[in-house]
Amino acid sequence: MQLAFGIALSLLFGFAFGNGFFSKETISAFNFGLENEIFNEQVISSFSVMDYGATGNGQIDDSQAFNKAWKDICNANAGGEIVTLEIPRGKAFLLNPLFFQGPCKAKAIHIQLGGTLIAPLSTSWANEGVDTWIQFSNVDNLYLDGDGKIDGRGSIWWQSCMKKSVYGILLDCKRRPGALHFNNCNGLQLKGLTHLNSDDCVAINGGSSFINITGVVCGPGHGISIGSLGDGGDYDTVEQVHVKNCTLTETQNGVRIKTFQGRSGYARKISFEQIVLSNARNPIIINQFYQDKGKLSKGIMKAGAIEISDVTYSDIRGTSANDQAIDLRCDNVVGCSNIVMRNIDITPGADCPKTYAVCNNAHGTATETQPRVPCLS
Repeated sequence: MQLAFGIALSLLFGFAFGNGFFSKETISAFNFGLENEIFNEQVISSFSVMDYGATGNGQIDDSQAFNKAWKDICNANAGGEIVTLEIPRGKAFLLNPLFFQGPCKAKAIHIQLGGTLIAPLSTSWANEGVDTWIQFSNVDNLYLDGDGKIDGRGSIWWQSCMKKSVYGILLDCKRRPGALHFNNCNGLQLKGLTHLNSDDCVAINGGSSFINITGVVCGPGHGISIGSLGDGGDYDTVEQVHVKNCTLTETQNGVRIKTFQGRSGYARKISFEQIVLSNARNPIIINQFYQDKGKLSKGIMKAGAIEISDVTYSDIRGTSANDQAIDLRCDNVVGCSNIVMRNIDITPGADCPKTYAVCNNAHGTATETQPRVPCLS
């Protein structure tokens, strides 16, 4: 069972990850019982980054030690069993961009994060064709846990942006990189993360299925997104994504599904449940016109779209910073089907006189939903 394929952790800003980087359930199987199958087995081999020359003083670059440790752990002939990479407590590791490439020989890889990972002091590395700080690619059965921290030096990025201008116009420094982007992931659980000031807090991209996201707290930023789908090609799919018990504060979007036009594929069997919103600008949004910034051009609407179906919103409450609190913007030809809303209560925020819903070719049902959604029965 593939658990984490092509995970890109775009950790450019400083995040504090709840009670650690990930809990035991973070990258495991959703309803597949793989924790008992894999992670309760005896660990055969253990590797520590300190054994590869890491200083752990937060001042000297330890990237080479991490790369050497990964090479050994990935190639370890453990008889198909679990190997562990230890990042010890009480240590801080200064790291330049790292790319951990698979596939690996072990049945599973356990990364035990006890210390602190620190991004470079300068932002110059992001101008060298690198768009992620820490990336895992083509790694199956990857399990990360611990009470450590990841410090992306967010204040440095903010200050750098504020100093720049184009023709005397200050750049929009709120357009920040996404925190966690997951591509082609199967059976992922993401639990108990807290991080602030990113683009998408969590983005579930194409090729992903059986995703369980619970207890995420974030804001400001762009909220929790499915997609954008169709960005990298003509065909894209996402299914069985479940988001529950999350809090979004001062976000541009709350929970969003976004797809490019003129593509094919599907986004289906998705649920958003027990979501608390505080002054979110677009609390609930489906956008099948993402490529043209949501403009409803008749010519583009005929180009086709990724099908969106079987999406449930339940027990969502809070305040909206925008009068358009629910926006179901679906393609005129393909549309969105079986959209279910129940027990929704989104009220106007301090600077918002009222809330309402708009929709285009969306079909389904709504019960006990405020504001009223005219296209849902």
